[in-house]
Amino acid sequence: MKDPFKYGFDRAEDMAERISEVLECPITIEDVNHRLLAYSTHDNCTDPARISTIIGRRVPGKVINNLWKDGTIPKLLASDEPVRVKSIDEVGLGDRVAISIWRNNEVLGFIWALEINKKLSDQDLELLKKAAQAVKSKLLKMHVHESEKVERNQEFFWKILTDNFSSSHEMKEGFQKRHLTPPSQYAIAILKFNDEIADAAEKQLLYLLNTSHHVQIVLSTIDYDQFIMLIEPKGDRPLYDAKTFMGWLLAQLSERFNIHSARSGVGGLYTNLLDIEKSYRQALSVLLIKKRFPQETNQLDTISELGLYQYLDIYREQRKKDGFVNYSLRKLKEYDQKHHTNLTESLKVFLEKDSNVNTAAKALNVHINTLSYRLKRMADIAEIDLHNAKQKMTIYLDLKIDEMNL
Repeated sequence: MKDPFKYGFDRAEDMAERISEVLECPITIEDVNHRLLAYSTHDNCTDPARISTIIGRRVPGKVINNLWKDGTIPKLLASDEPVRVKSIDEVGLGDRVAISIWRNNEVLGFIWALEINKKLSDQDLELLKKAAQAVKSKLLKMHVHESEKVERNQEFFWKILTDNFSSSHEMKEGFQKRHLTPPSQYAIAILKFNDEIADAAEKQLLYLLNTSHHVQIVLSTIDYDQFIMLIEPKGDRPLYDAKTFMGWLLAQLSERFNIHSARSGVGGLYTNLLDIEKSYRQALSVLLIKKRFPQETNQLDTISELGLYQYLDIYREQRKKDGFVNYSLRKLKEYDQKHHTNLTESLKVFLEKDSNVNTAAKALNVHINTLSYRLKRMADIAEIDLHNAKQKMTIYLDLKIDEMNL
């Protein structure tokens, strides 16, 4: 079969037009992150998904989600053969054929051919495979350029994270030099994994970041087992947006790529660029606290959600410096050890359940009367007033410090 794409093209738009002319259907070319690179002209032969992609210069998130659910994108990421895509009316997607563009074992992008007025024949599908080969050389040049840009941005990001700027003006100039818009409000967000982040996992993360609509990812980098991001919330509820984004990211890693081991941490929200390093340290603190107290902090992401947990290190150091031992807690432990009871644990659960006897009894799997009796014994043995908020807070803090010392 004669190859109608064998001669070179200067522009991606010319390539899209040529493919459209040969296959007699509208064509779009995307990079691997579903950003629009080129599209052919069309008259009335199109669908809402294509129009939205052209207007937004990227495939809408709802379309991507549905293409994952129906298995289209997983197929494209596993094979270089054309994939037929059935219409999905709820997202305005008509019938199409898609093919991925490969370099060795890496997907560089996709070609999408709409089947509105014509269904592609077997011969057309062979031509589409030739078109993918022709587009590859163009994408390779773009890929190299993008990789160099990412490397430069990562160096800049590490300079920020390690506090190597003397003024916000100098930092703004660094953003502008790299054609980046300095964030007006931001936070550092980190995903921490159990092991070093492999190349495959990095590509999966970058794919998700480039298809997210929750926040703007200004910069990102990897530090062994940590994926670090400078994020800019887009809405008028920045804290909620940051937390929603991290929840979405963890869910997508689990559902799409079978990665379940990541923990998330988000530092404080700031407007002054010189506070980026501070937000970074706070995000690391969140991860450390979540490691120490995994069950009770599992649903917490941001430094502002941690409450007293963010002060435990300071409190512990002060206790060490003073040599202070909580008398009430010591008495309870001594009683438990001598009588083989678990009053200390019962007190901890009671305090964690906001002094709610019913909730605490359920958590301890005991009758409410049993817990009420234990609380009276605790008050007598430890000489503590469990109706006094200050006394309860003090002994709770010392219980948490005990856990940190284990």
